[in-house]
Amino acid sequence: QVKKQCDQKLLIRMKTKCVPCSLNLDTQCPAGYTKITNGTGTPDCRYYLEIKTLTLSFPGCRHRCVKEFEQPECCQGHWGPDCMGK
Repeated sequence: QVKKQCDQKLLIRMKTKCVPCSLNLDTQCPAGYTKITNGTGTPDCRYYLEIKTLTLSFPGCRHRCVKEFEQPECCQGHWGPDCMGK
């Protein structure tokens, strides 16, 4: 039996919105994504607060999320919607 379908596994990465670190404990990743950071997340961003005419910038935290996605692909030498072509 020759394998015709060779699906590719893709890892999609994203980061949540930057918020004050103290508020980031409860931040969830979007549906289908897995959180790969713990606690308050990674302190690698800045968030902004507008107060009247001033915009203040503060250090903040965000979480990293990943989602595994399988992309259908034919093995080498096969093609078409059902990977039958040779």
